[in-house]
Amino acid sequence: MADKLTENRAMSDLLAKNWWAIALRGVLAIIVGLIALAAPGLALLSFALVFAAYLIADGLVGVTSAIWAARSHERWGLLLAEGVLNLVVGLVAAFFPLAAVMAFALLAAFWALVTGGLMLASAYSLTAEHGRWWMVLSGVVSIVFGIALLIAPLLGAVVLTWWFAGYALAFGAFMLVLAFRLRRESRHKTTVSPDASPRV
Repeated sequence: MADKLTENRAMSDLLAKNWWAIALRGVLAIIVGLIALAAPGLALLSFALVFAAYLIADGLVGVTSAIWAARSHERWGLLLAEGVLNLVVGLVAAFFPLAAVMAFALLAAFWALVTGGLMLASAYSLTAEHGRWWMVLSGVVSIVFGIALLIAPLLGAVVLTWWFAGYALAFGAFMLVLAFRLRRESRHKTTVSPDASPRV
C-alpha cells in the first residue's frame, strides 16, 4: 500500500510540474468546440479535418508528456497509449475524410470510449488534492460521448458536430480546472519546500 501511495504521489507531482500541458489540451478542446458550434452546417469532410487536426495536436501533447515521464523514470505507459491512439485516429480521419458517416461515427465512438477508459485508469494515479475527480469527469464525458454516437450513428453531420462541440467544451473545461488544480499544488510544494532551512 505504501509503495502504491508513493507511486501515486510521484505521478501527481510529475503532472503538477507539467500542468501547462494539461491546460494546453483544455484550451485546444475549447477552441475546437467553439469552431464546431460557430459552423454546425459544415460538411462531414470539414468536420473530419477539424477533428483530425485536434486529435493529432492532442496526441502530440500526450506523447510528449509520456516522453517527459519516461525520462523522469515515472509511469508513462497510459500517457503514451492515449497519445498514440489519438495520433493514429487523427491520421486515419485526415487521410480518409470521405469515409461514410456511419464509419466515421463508429470510429469517433471507439476513440471516445477507449480514451475515456484510459483517462479513468489514469485518474487512480492522481491524488484527490491534485484533481483526481476532474480527470474522472473528463473520462466519463468521453465515454458518454462514445455511447451517444453508438446509439445514433446515422444522425446528420450537423447533430454530430453539435455533439462533438458539447463534448469538446466540457472536456476542455474539466481539463483546465484540473490544470489549475495541478498548478496550485505545484506552487504550494515549491513554497513549502522541505529543503528550505529556517534562518537563525
